Amino acid sequence: MDSRDTDWDGVRLHVVTGKGGTGKTTVAAALALALAAGGRKVLLVEVEGRQGIAQIFDLPPLPYEERKIAVAPDGGDVYALAIDPEEAMLDYMEMFYGMRRAGRALTRMGIVDFATTVAPGFRDVLVTGKTTEAVRRRAKNGRRVYDAVVLDAPPTGRITRFLNVTQEVAGLAKVGPIKNHSDLVSGVVKSPETAVHFVTLLEEMPVQETLDGLAELRSAGLPPGGIFINMVRESLLPRAVLDSAVKGRFDVGELTLGLKAAGLADGADAAAVAESLVGEVVEHARRTAIERAERASLDQADLPRYELPLLADGVDLAGLYELAASIRNQGAA
Repeated sequence: MDSRDTDWDGVRLHVVTGKGGTGKTTVAAALALALAAGGRKVLLVEVEGRQGIAQIFDLPPLPYEERKIAVAPDGGDVYALAIDPEEAMLDYMEMFYGMRRAGRALTRMGIVDFATTVAPGFRDVLVTGKTTEAVRRRAKNGRRVYDAVVLDAPPTGRITRFLNVTQEVAGLAKVGPIKNHSDLVSGVVKSPETAVHFVTLLEEMPVQETLDGLAELRSAGLPPGGIFINMVRESLLPRAVLDSAVKGRFDVGELTLGLKAAGLADGADAAAVAESLVGEVVEHARRTAIERAERASLDQADLPRYELPLLADGVDLAGLYELAASIRNQGAA
């Protein structure tokens, strides 16, 4: 599907998931920067307790509060929030029962661990509830506080269960504040205001996990967004050369003569260099063929796709802004 057909204008909650090692947190951070560009205000949320956002932006560990962490291109601000389940529980106790002080005593007794052991989905309700509250929140003038919220969510294998909060707490409460709260969260998560994006690499396992996760997501009635193919390496050779290399039709002798003619090597050295180069070309050609096959596999997802480059110098602040620019240029923000 052509990424230029994308229209995220109505989406306010961007959920980013992906198999471990695909750069999920990096893509979430770059997406937040891209969405904030041009004067918008975006909240970037993490829920796994890894302090991944702080590491990427080269900041000290984030507290449980919303704070500005970056200025986006052409103006605009990115805020961040590292959600702590115990603090989210205190918010919950105060919001529905007016019992923050009592709630603090309960958390010291391990009530969060107890509750989430009895009903594992309750922890997810707490953190998704905090995220969706930020999506719904309005200022005194009636406008939304944030133009968008980006959620660095759990990995692909857990994303449907994480978001499908109504189903997860069904056995815990059928009426009352918990049930009402989970219904409110579900109303946001399953609405057109939400899009769940998948981050993958052009490798068999992450691509298959993306397709499996997408199938689960759709069966649960949750809204898919786009697929971000991360760490894409540009092919520097023509398709015909790559196809020939894969089939073993690469002429070492011709390459040796070319090296000699260019003055890059002489005699036996030229032959040795040519052999080494051929090996590199064949390896590159095989990898490119695999990547081409994985792109074809992703076609069945029927979702917008965005390709983000492999950063030669690794992911630093400059790299994040480079990825954000790529996301904007492809129409994903």
